[in-house]
Amino acid sequence: MTSAGRGPLLAIDTATSQIVVALERPGGRAEVAAWPAGQRHGEELLTALDGLLQRLGVRLDMLGGIVVGTGPGAFTGLRVGLATAKGLAQAMAIPIIGIPTSAALLAPVSVADSDLPPDVARRRVLLLPAGPRDRILVDENGPRLVPAGSEPKLTQDVELVALDLDGRAPADALVRGQAARTRLGATLLRLGAARLAAGEADDLARLVPEYVSLPRGVGVLSGSIEWSRDPR
Repeated sequence: MTSAGRGPLLAIDTATSQIVVALERPGGRAEVAAWPAGQRHGEELLTALDGLLQRLGVRLDMLGGIVVGTGPGAFTGLRVGLATAKGLAQAMAIPIIGIPTSAALLAPVSVADSDLPPDVARRRVLLLPAGPRDRILVDENGPRLVPAGSEPKLTQDVELVALDLDGRAPADALVRGQAARTRLGATLLRLGAARLAAGEADDLARLVPEYVSLPRGVGVLSGSIEWSRDPR
């Protein structure tokens, strides 16, 4: 057991070009597995989850809850990740906690970092791809679609974090993005555990992903990609 007598949390994120799964361990540690997603989310996710649990000697019926990243991210990956997380939570009758992937990527490295004075703590902005020309920008005002080239410029007050934009974003922003993704599994577990401790588990039927791209066959409105929140 890891906290207040409950079993360990399992985290799943399929919002970026890498699939991330993580298992909560005693002492606040996280065991993380991550690999390039490609187009193989459906083929590889359950197998990898099973391998992680077996390697650590944890059965599904020992889990205390599921934490799942809700995006923003591409349609196929998020659908697979959310469906898997929901299926496990329902089958095991355990809580599910949805955490925006963007919030986890932008989260402070530690609690101490979140308490830094304004003149030390810079505004962090996340940049993600949305098709070949557009970007999703996420800051304190939430996510929005912006054309390439209109991203915020690096200033003394802005710390840009870019992910999956190799060759299309500043090198230091890409380094920050990779560092944030390396911490993603552990951060999802930390944020999910805090919400679970506060009694904030999600309703399976109302937990939805946030897409940066629409499925094939769905038209584009007014020349731009509209935010798509899955109603099902």
